Amino acid sequence: MAEVQPTRMELIKLRRRIKMAERGYSLLKMKRDGLIAEFREILEEAKKTIGGMVEKFNKAQEAITIAKAVDGVLAVQSVAISRQTEPSFAMKKKNIMGVVVPVVKREKVRKKVAEREYGVISTTARIDEAVAAYEELVDAILEVAEIETTVKRLVEEIDKTKRRVNALEYRVIPMMKETAWFISFKLEEMDRENIIKLKKLKVKMAKREEEARAAEAAEAAEAAA
Repeated sequence: MAEVQPTRMELIKLRRRIKMAERGYSLLKMKRDGLIAEFREILEEAKKTIGGMVEKFNKAQEAITIAKAVDGVLAVQSVAISRQTEPSFAMKKKNIMGVVVPVVKREKVRKKVAEREYGVISTTARIDEAVAAYEELVDAILEVAEIETTVKRLVEEIDKTKRRVNALEYRVIPMMKETAWFISFKLEEMDRENIIKLKKLKVKMAKREEEARAAEAAEAAEAAA
C-alpha cells in the first residue's frame, strides 16, 4: 500500500475501476454460464453422434468380414481400388457466444449403387452392403470430427472464462476494494488530524486575542492612572 496515493481523486478513480470490474465480472459470469449451458447441450449431442458412429463402425466391420469370407478378399480389394473419389467437403465457421467453431459442409458420402465407380455386374450384394456401410461410417466420422472440435473449443473457452471470473472475484476486485478502504481510512485519518490542528489553532488564536485584550486593558488602566 506504500505506493498508493491516499487522495480523494485517487479514491474516485479507484471506485470507478471497481464498478467497471464488477460489471465485467457480471458479464463474464453470464458468458461462462451460457457457455456451460451450450456445452452440456452439445455434449449430449456428441454422445449420441459418437454412439451412432460406433454402431456404424461395428456394422461396417461385420459387413466387410462377411463380404471377404463369402466373395473373397481379392473381390473386395478390387472394388476398394476402383473407388478413386474422396469425400467432398468444405470447412465453414459459426459463432457460439464468441467462440468460433467449425462447421463441415459436405456432400453425403453414401451413394446409390449406380453412382459408384465400379460395375454393378462385377460385384455382389454383400460387397454393396459393405461399401454402403463404410460410406455411412465416413459420414459419421466427419460429423464426429466437427462436434468433437466444437466441444474442445468450448471447453477451452469455458476454462479461460472461469479463470478470468475467478481472478476478478478472488483477487482483482478484493484487492481494489482493500485499496479503496485503505485510502478512505487514510483520508479519514488526515481529516481527523486536520480537525485537531484546526482546534489547536483556534485555541491558540483565542489565547492570543485574550492576551491582546488583557494588554490593551492594562495599557488603558495605566493611562488612566
